[in-house]
Amino acid sequence: MQNLVRQALTLVDWPSRRFLAIAGAPGSGKSTQAAQLCDGVNAVAPGTAAILPMDGFHYDDTILEEMQRRSYKGAPDTFDVGGLISVITRLRGQDEAVAVPVFDRDLEISRGSARLITPEVPLIIVEGNYLLLQDPPWSGLAPLFDLSVMIDVPEAVLARRLRARWAHYAMSGDAIMRKLEDNDLPNGRNVRQNSRAADYVLHRNEGD
Repeated sequence: MQNLVRQALTLVDWPSRRFLAIAGAPGSGKSTQAAQLCDGVNAVAPGTAAILPMDGFHYDDTILEEMQRRSYKGAPDTFDVGGLISVITRLRGQDEAVAVPVFDRDLEISRGSARLITPEVPLIIVEGNYLLLQDPPWSGLAPLFDLSVMIDVPEAVLARRLRARWAHYAMSGDAIMRKLEDNDLPNGRNVRQNSRAADYVLHRNEGD
């Protein structure tokens, strides 16, 4: 992580705003790694990094019901990719504060315009499962990132982490198994098999 912090700090010195992508399968620890990286950068250069989570661009459950995709929430087609590209494009302009959505996992909904990223922040860390996916429309993100990171975690570790996550939200054992086998683990395989090569790969295992 220290090497990545040092690399991220080189982006802070550019004259225009820069974007760093952190991708990985569900349960790989993207949010934790993004937070650690952001804290590491800000510890050296206060106020220079902010996080933009991809999860804020989940389609609302009402839309997913209309799409008959509610039970597959979290799959690539259940996100507003165009909205994410639009927000990153606005942030590249760097001339105004930009309101970004935040996903509330307790409520399982995205709260629009829930946080402001101000123009003074030169480095945006974008984190999410499909940021490096080669399939359209996700491939449209490729030219927007200046540095990319993939978190690589064995599937058995991902499964244990995801079981614990859904158990925390009082999901039954059968429901957890269906969610893992029908959605989370296939989505993880998609990330591992169909993402473009990242500039950095962070190998993580249980306990990392």
